[in-house]
Amino acid sequence: MRQLATSLLARMGLTRPELRAWAVYDWANSAYITTVVAVVFPIYFASVASEGLAREVATSRFATATAVSLAVVAVLSPVLGALSDRAGRLKSLLGVFLVLGLLSTLGLAWVGPGDWAWALVCFAVGNVGVTGSNVFYDALLRHVARDDELDRVSTAGYALGYLGGGLLLSAQLVLLSKPGWFGLADAAVASRVAFVSVALWWGGFALPLFLRVPEPRPVEGAEPPAMSLSGIVAQLAETLRALREYRQALLLLVAYLLYSDGIGTIIRLSTLYGTELGIGRGALMLALLMTQAVGVPCAVLFGRVASRVGARPALMFALLVYMGVTLLGYFLRTPTHFFVLALLVGTVQGGSQALSRSLFAQLVPRHRAAELFGLFSVFEKVTAVLGPLVFAVVVEWTGSSRQAVLSLLGFFCAGAAVLSRVDVEVGRRAAREAEARAGWSAAPLPVRPPVPPA
Repeated sequence: MRQLATSLLARMGLTRPELRAWAVYDWANSAYITTVVAVVFPIYFASVASEGLAREVATSRFATATAVSLAVVAVLSPVLGALSDRAGRLKSLLGVFLVLGLLSTLGLAWVGPGDWAWALVCFAVGNVGVTGSNVFYDALLRHVARDDELDRVSTAGYALGYLGGGLLLSAQLVLLSKPGWFGLADAAVASRVAFVSVALWWGGFALPLFLRVPEPRPVEGAEPPAMSLSGIVAQLAETLRALREYRQALLLLVAYLLYSDGIGTIIRLSTLYGTELGIGRGALMLALLMTQAVGVPCAVLFGRVASRVGARPALMFALLVYMGVTLLGYFLRTPTHFFVLALLVGTVQGGSQALSRSLFAQLVPRHRAAELFGLFSVFEKVTAVLGPLVFAVVVEWTGSSRQAVLSLLGFFCAGAAVLSRVDVEVGRRAAREAEARAGWSAAPLPVRPPVPPA
């Protein structure tokens, strides 16, 4: 059995212990994404925590809380990224945000009927934790994988994330549908138990990264940014100036800013949209499980395809599928329609996100990876802020979530147009030349040895 697992991991490109340990963190934090962001918490919020609020008001406040929480990470990410690059503390800062996310997830277990304010506070802080930790997690990819490994390792991480998140959600589906089997009063109590299980899963499976992935060395002679308002503003300006040196990475960021708006909004609000249209809890959870199941092989397949045709063409195909999903979402009426959309999203969701991450990693130098991935996070968070806000505004303006879904089409079309202008080879050369000027060799970065377990 162990040999089979090793063989499967090798086929996914996870040929070394540090690559496997890095990818397992996707398995760990996907529990938060599937349970808290995508399925159980939105349903729990709509049916229990928002008791006393009109349905449209609850949807609007949920979207606003999402936007505000992600804006916090957007401001801090480049500064913390520059700090971690220069001090060699990527894992340490990842751990800080991890603990923040774990505590807020546990806090959801105390949300009862009508506690919508406390629910949104815990949800917002949890979003800060999971998205903040991902800034440093994504930056570590550039340090653990070689150029020819980036696409496959990144997509393998997303595949493990789908698998891990799907397995835990499957167990939670049984828990929520049959709470009496576990001595629980009802589905509301079972939901709170599910939130505790997310914290345990996320924290437990994060341990291999801290034990096996080495901490990158600090940038010699570089001063850390000042952690003050003026220092934050100055660091943001300096990072933006530095990005002009990497024009192809900047183009990719603009494209990502656009198409990730649509992707992020679909991930975060699709369950709430389905609930508003009257689709039952069981159907919504089964649809997401279908997305998870399809996402595992499709994410791996995207990595293999990208290694042959390139990451950019594979991304373009994914965006075409998303355009179709948006159009079909406008006409959604039945659980069957929702299942079809879940199947389509599952085929491209993991691959599109993983290839965006690995393509950006190819276009930036290693000695500034966390800083520039911090900026990548800014663009990602702007999309996470803008998408839900546009959705909320359209709902308020038209009184219809269908019109809000249709508005996402423009994000995918504009993103594909900008992505078509990215010259990957030119961007790779610019990043490698910057590394050479900074004194970094073409080999993987020298790293500190990992701390052995006690």
